[in-house]
Amino acid sequence: MKYGMLVNYGLCIGCQSCEISCVKEKNLPEGEWGIKVEQIGPEKLGGKWEWDYVPVPSSLCDLCEERMRQGKQPSCQLHCLAKVIEVLPLDEMSKRMQEISDHKVACYLP
Repeated sequence: MKYGMLVNYGLCIGCQSCEISCVKEKNLPEGEWGIKVEQIGPEKLGGKWEWDYVPVPSSLCDLCEERMRQGKQPSCQLHCLAKVIEVLPLDEMSKRMQEISDHKVACYLP
């Protein structure tokens, strides 16, 4: 079964707990990451202020394949304080995106 990552970034608080948990889980060296929280803004767009935090996986992200095989959640999803990261089977992705369509959503496929 193939999986993808759904990020409801409109609710991300920028805490970076996903970054920290990933680095620890994968034992990554300093300066490398499997997911990184990027800040967009603050900037004025269309007459209103925008300011978002967007967790973005890198090419080192394998959606925690080993953890998933053990029946565990990916580390970033487990430790996300705002619960904005979900790793889902691809066939469930569009349904879930429709359920949260009133939010800012990004979808990543490894």
